[in-house]
Amino acid sequence: MSNLRFWLRRVSPILALVLLAALVPIAGVSAQEQARVRIVHASPDAPNVDIWVNGSVAVSNMAFMDATDYLALAAGDYQVQVTPAGGAAADAVIDATLTLEAGMDYTVAAVGQVADIEPLVLEDNNAAPAAGKAHIRVVHASPDAPNVDIAVAGGPILLSNLAFPTASDYLPVDAGSYDLEVRPTGTDTSALDIDGFMAQAGTVYTVMAVGLAGDGSLSVLALVDAMASTPDMPATGAGGTATGTSGSIAWLVVLAAIVALTLTTGGLTLARRTISR
Repeated sequence: MSNLRFWLRRVSPILALVLLAALVPIAGVSAQEQARVRIVHASPDAPNVDIWVNGSVAVSNMAFMDATDYLALAAGDYQVQVTPAGGAAADAVIDATLTLEAGMDYTVAAVGQVADIEPLVLEDNNAAPAAGKAHIRVVHASPDAPNVDIAVAGGPILLSNLAFPTASDYLPVDAGSYDLEVRPTGTDTSALDIDGFMAQAGTVYTVMAVGLAGDGSLSVLALVDAMASTPDMPATGAGGTATGTSGSIAWLVVLAAIVALTLTTGGLTLARRTISR
């Protein structure tokens, strides 16, 4: 309990803001009057928590590598409380009134280990890629890993010298399948292989390196942020929808369900997790 209290007290009000992401959209409020937020639990040793909004549990038992979907929230004030999983509102170790402003998409990740956990606040650009392109953003969320380069296996470096806890810009790439490597900056040695990453045309991805390099739990959490419209499917921000790989990506799109899929190949674990609204 003392570790949980320490962790939660260090989380800033900005992180508490995105814990609202389990709220259902508010009917009758235009998109121009809303913000969209999601939260990612990327702290490898932090405990599970419940999130309370205006006196009711909104997210239960949120665990490491869980990610909420984007939810549209009306601008205004909300009471947010955070308790140990299964606790009561009276047990809240965070109790804040938060004022929300409209207009942006955000991802906020709890990163670092419990001793020095912090919120990583990202502004998401879910604009549609050009024809035949996908957009990929990489987030370094492994607290004990050095600065890294992201490279095509046996090929060029795509992103260089990415430090913890930061994110790259969105990188436009041709649609297709890629074998990628996460390398300590300036080396040719892969610390993490991402084999058969399928970049689908019109799709925006956030790919997070999570876990710990020192204990072999370094993993990838790949989130589908948005995808282009088709005749049968409107454009959407998929939020917490994650992709999983084992040799090649099994491409699944989940728009209205709870999905929990974990595939492990060697030491690499790729998780698909989303929290129901």
